Amino acid sequence: MKKTLLTFLLLFTCSYYLIAQEEIDSLAIAYQQIENSMQYQTGKIEFTNENASIAIPKGYKFLDSEQTQYVLTDLWGNMRDTTVLGAILPEKLGVTNQNCWMFVISYHDIGFVKDDDANDIDYDDLLKELKKDIESENIEREKLGYGKVQLIGWASKPYYDSKAKVLHWAKEIKFGDDETNTLNYDLRVLGRKGMFNLSAVAGIDQLNEVKESIPLITKSVVYNEGSRYADFDSSTDNVAAWTIGGLVAGKLLAKTGFFAILAKFGKVIVIGLLGLLAALRKFIFGSKEQEVTKEENSISIDTSDSKETEN
Repeated sequence: MKKTLLTFLLLFTCSYYLIAQEEIDSLAIAYQQIENSMQYQTGKIEFTNENASIAIPKGYKFLDSEQTQYVLTDLWGNMRDTTVLGAILPEKLGVTNQNCWMFVISYHDIGFVKDDDANDIDYDDLLKELKKDIESENIEREKLGYGKVQLIGWASKPYYDSKAKVLHWAKEIKFGDDETNTLNYDLRVLGRKGMFNLSAVAGIDQLNEVKESIPLITKSVVYNEGSRYADFDSSTDNVAAWTIGGLVAGKLLAKTGFFAILAKFGKVIVIGLLGLLAALRKFIFGSKEQEVTKEENSISIDTSDSKETEN
């Protein structure tokens, strides 16, 4: 009876793993098909309407607007944002890779942003305000079917490069009950009539990797002559209602979909399934191995007893 039960358990477990392996193989094929469908670009990317271009740095690649929105919404679970122009990501990583991260690109013609207040902002106080704002916005997020967001703090404190006219800062964010926090590293490249937004969506453990890429990424954004920050004409150009501090806070713009907090839910399902299988294996075999050991000990004892009886 014991041997029959043991045989049944082994057959059940083997059948389970065969089915699970088929699921893993199917998912792997699906992910490979997604990756094969991506049409990556390199070289110079022209943004005609924005009167600018981005020269994709060596070691990186570009995804157009449609494909980027697919990754953000369908693969990573974000709300759709029609302002997205594309994305820059490391050449060595595909969008289905567990470690994939990217700079999402958009442009907003909000006018010329004055930078007079750059050195007068208390970013610690601003962080407290941002945390309160996010807490209040969680009510609306839940209504739309999205999980709560918690702003943990600055992953990199806001800094304004007055020469390059680039503002950058990073937030550490927790989405729902996710074990791994998300990194949002924001860049604002200022121009005469607006700014390029480049928001890196990554895992918090990729902060250093993202930071290392920033000099290359920011230098790659070039406004055409006449649209540069230095080309501002106070007699004809509109001045934005936003200052440097306002861009970091981004309160009003956030309500219209700009500067959205982006989640990186792109943890490959195959990896997650493998983790589940490992846990199930421990659960199934952990308990069964103990039973088998007990049974073997019992059989061993029975055998020794029978020998003693014979003697």
